[in-house]
Amino acid sequence: MQTEVTIKKSLNPRKTFWECGACSHTMYHLLNHEFDNVKPNEEKASDMLAGGIAQKGHQCGMLWGGSLAIGTEAFRKFDDKNKAIAMAINASKLLMDSFYKRTKTVNCRDIAKVDWENKFDFAIYMLKTIAHGFVYSPCFNLIVKWTPEAVEAADKGLSENIVFNKPCVSCSTELVKKMGGTEEESVMVAGFAAGIGLSGNACGALGAAIWYKMLELGKKNPEVSQKFMDNPDAKKVLRAFYMQTDSEMLCKNICKRNFNSIDEHSEYIKNGGCSQLIEALSKS
Repeated sequence: MQTEVTIKKSLNPRKTFWECGACSHTMYHLLNHEFDNVKPNEEKASDMLAGGIAQKGHQCGMLWGGSLAIGTEAFRKFDDKNKAIAMAINASKLLMDSFYKRTKTVNCRDIAKVDWENKFDFAIYMLKTIAHGFVYSPCFNLIVKWTPEAVEAADKGLSENIVFNKPCVSCSTELVKKMGGTEEESVMVAGFAAGIGLSGNACGALGAAIWYKMLELGKKNPEVSQKFMDNPDAKKVLRAFYMQTDSEMLCKNICKRNFNSIDEHSEYIKNGGCSQLIEALSKS
């Protein structure tokens, strides 16, 4: 008796981008497909992270979405939640490294060269993109080139043998727990730690708060707008964040330090680091 072999169909990144509509959503979906994970609600909730987190131009949405996919797979792959968190952070670090190697930057503003909050800029960008059959768009071109490298970085990061102390803690994981998230949801965001993969860029706790808020709103109302300019709840989260940080966005400036290892970040959070910020965001 012959055994039927099912061959997974690869997704076209450019077509998937057009269908999903946001770079964060697209990369989350592409990596979920590679890992055989199906998370449509969680993917949709990541739309707000496109444009460099709430359209502010920081880490490219592909990185936020990719890190969420890594956290999703880490939860499924590892029964020990400490290990799942640590591996998600490790793989997210490799994802950041891979992206920087490809682009020489991690920030949306440097790649797209668009002010997403400016409706005129956004309209011009879309008109040029459509008129040139998507060949114009640096975002569409980047996702085609980088997707195989992102898959490779995620696979490697989730299979490396790393050493870490227990309990392993991520700022973003602690925040989602405080907001009422499930254990799985809290691990999904683990890689956001210290600006995604301990990079010190735009705050991972902020990214986690916006994503989880959109996930909860989407569960209650699937028609809720995932555009920052139209969503008062996302704006409320950002206001609470700005009040705590005096409008500073970068983790390394908020914490006044860099984190060189998973254990350094874990100890910082366990010792009360960013506790006021996490508390404020959880109540926003």
